[in-house]
Amino acid sequence: MPALAMANPFWSTDHGIATWFHQRLTPAFVSVLRAFTEFGSAEWIGAILFALVLFFAWRRWWVTLVTLVVAVPGGMLLNEWVKLVVHRHRPFVDGPFVDWSGYSFASGHTIGATLLYGQLLLFILPGLKARHWRLLCIFSAISVVILVGFSRIALGAHFLTDVLAAIFFGIIWLALCMVLRKPLRRRGWHSPVALPLADTAGAVLVPAEASPHPLTISKAD
Repeated sequence: MPALAMANPFWSTDHGIATWFHQRLTPAFVSVLRAFTEFGSAEWIGAILFALVLFFAWRRWWVTLVTLVVAVPGGMLLNEWVKLVVHRHRPFVDGPFVDWSGYSFASGHTIGATLLYGQLLLFILPGLKARHWRLLCIFSAISVVILVGFSRIALGAHFLTDVLAAIFFGIIWLALCMVLRKPLRRRGWHSPVALPLADTAGAVLVPAEASPHPLTISKAD
């Protein structure tokens, strides 16, 4: 596949940030960064996806299952294609603590985290009525994505623009998936509007297939 030559107008900033972190890597710092980066690793995301797919299939929430599969693995595969097309090399191929292969733009770990935690957030938010729970979930999802992106920059695996591009691409892909999800729901596929959750007042959110309304709330006994 022919590479697409792209000049990076932010090369100076990208390289300066990458070099600054690379010069300050220590074994302890690397251990912390690797712990953060695992939340965007293919192994971690794959394990969560496997569990969610089984759960959604068991509950017969087909639209939710299809949305998850298209949004997360689909978006990550698309990002791999972008990497091959752009063909940008990593800031540091090897060093005292890291050894990277593959291409840099855009960050695979960061887009994986953006897609997974962003999609889970979109599933959960409609079922959360309390404002503090909604804010907590939003803050948690954003924090994990930022930590994963920061770890990739600090470890020398990606430039700052690789991480920012991955977050941007991930948000756009999630928005597109949510738009394309609507025709599936109109065709009558059974799927909950939100994951069944219990709020702090003891109300239970009932999935759409269990109620004639999109989402009903019944008091738990």
